[in-house]
Amino acid sequence: MSKGTLFDKVWHLHAVGTLPSGQTQLFIGLHLIHEVTSPQAFAMLRERGLKVLYPERTIATVDHIVPTDNQARPFVDDLAEEMMQALEQSCQANGITFYNIGSGNQGIVHVIAPELGLTQPGMTIACGDSHTSTHGAFGAIAFGIGTSQVRDVLASQTLALSKLKVRKIEVNGTLRPGVYAKDVILHIIRTLGVKGGVGYAYEFAGTTFEQMSMEERMTVCNMAIEGGARCGYVNPDSVTYEYLKGRDFAPKGEEWDKAVAWWESIKSDRDAQYDDVVVFDAADIPPTVTWGITPGQGIGVNQVVPTPEELPEEDRFIAQEAYQYMDLAPGQPICGTKVDVCFIGSCTNGRISDLREAAKIAQGRHVAAGIKAFVVPGSERVKQQAEAEGLDKIFQAAGFEWREPGCSMCLAMNPDKLQGRQISASSSNRNFKGRQGSASGRTLLMSPAMVAAAAVKGAVSDVRELLN
Repeated sequence: MSKGTLFDKVWHLHAVGTLPSGQTQLFIGLHLIHEVTSPQAFAMLRERGLKVLYPERTIATVDHIVPTDNQARPFVDDLAEEMMQALEQSCQANGITFYNIGSGNQGIVHVIAPELGLTQPGMTIACGDSHTSTHGAFGAIAFGIGTSQVRDVLASQTLALSKLKVRKIEVNGTLRPGVYAKDVILHIIRTLGVKGGVGYAYEFAGTTFEQMSMEERMTVCNMAIEGGARCGYVNPDSVTYEYLKGRDFAPKGEEWDKAVAWWESIKSDRDAQYDDVVVFDAADIPPTVTWGITPGQGIGVNQVVPTPEELPEEDRFIAQEAYQYMDLAPGQPICGTKVDVCFIGSCTNGRISDLREAAKIAQGRHVAAGIKAFVVPGSERVKQQAEAEGLDKIFQAAGFEWREPGCSMCLAMNPDKLQGRQISASSSNRNFKGRQGSASGRTLLMSPAMVAAAAVKGAVSDVRELLN
């Protein structure tokens, strides 16, 4: 095995050749598809008379357009029903495994692949979805791709990509109570900027990440893309192997021991050279909330909206746009900002541990008057597990709606949308203008526990005051 970072090793092992453009033709070990970016890609294959080259390496589910309240077919939304049918037919025609609603394995693509054990260390993974970087939590190199690239992977199982530089982001120490993985990544993006990672893969290292569960690592890697990085990853370790062991697609018996030995060999070497290294102290990270229109416009819950003078000159123009759009004034405390809708879910924070943390805050309390609050499990398995633990009852008793699995309000390509100028406390990953389904709707990103706190208080609140 060559020396270097995990990124370098995995890239080298999957390089098929160098293209005339200078890009690498990279073999993709696992291709994940859903109903939004795949219908056009399959249509392009049909136009060219091409077949899916390795159907056994492609796995499909539905997540973006599925309703989370009533999933009866045909869907009320004709376009959603059309997209569903297109995916069903394409998977059937090409022999692709499809986890449809009611299969027991349907859910957000970045939730189901890890829980099924499809995502494994040392893999290259691609999906027509920005947040494919999630899978890097396992020590995989995972890329979000566009529709024409989905076509390329279906047809050739390869991608044309330029090799990235690697930045090591080290966070050391223990997170304080009320501070979660979501706060860590929001703090990193706030510090390095939304364009700071352009041209880089982010390697997340240090004692803070070593202490994190796999689900927490997934939250961090999920939002690497929001910091401009093409992918983010954590080196595999005993936490990774413990999570994977016994899962549906994980190696079994002697194959397991061989796999672990190989996974150990691809970890970044102690003397690996990085293009850049940035170090953070976990003790410096507060519960974090976004106040603006990019995930980089974040502040500690007890801080105030920054004034233009406090910001680097290159950030002032977008700050002015954010003040106006969000209707927040420089110097205004973010704590106490009224909210209308509280959404717990998404590929960032729709896993069982996220729901458990939010339920701790909801238990014995009630959603404030006039607030719409709802919880959307990331998959059918997460929903089943949450119900077995009674989390659904805790949420419902507190006045939250308990929904079916799907992407829900994150991208709002389904009936879950903000209305007009509503402001949302959201556990998702993007706070762009119009992101959650309303052209003028506003989004404040925060951890699931912070969303639960906002729901019961009716405004942005410091979750630490509600922790027992």
